[in-house]
Amino acid sequence: MKRSRAPIFWLLFGAGGMLSALTGPALVFLTGIAAPLGWLPQAGLPDYPRMAALVRPLPARGLAFVLVALFAWHAAHRIFHSLHDLGLGRGALSKAACYGSALVLTLATAAALLAAG
Repeated sequence: MKRSRAPIFWLLFGAGGMLSALTGPALVFLTGIAAPLGWLPQAGLPDYPRMAALVRPLPARGLAFVLVALFAWHAAHRIFHSLHDLGLGRGALSKAACYGSALVLTLATAAALLAAG
């Protein structure tokens, strides 16, 4: 019997989905609703120096990496299977595009976070 790599992608999909469900609504509310409507105090609005200082400690960079990477892999897996359900993504090209974009985003996130330290 041929071994499959599918469980790895399902694991990343599940972990990303769980993190998306737990942190996504709060991020959308804070950055998409509360900040533009002025519900947050001006001193509490995120600016570049504050956000750069937030990811300077190594554990914070690790957490940011895990969040972004798992969000990317979750989105890639969901998009790939949505394309498959629509009858558009049945070949290796769509798989390479979906999972390749998640890999590129993961590597770009790692490079950006390493440069921030």
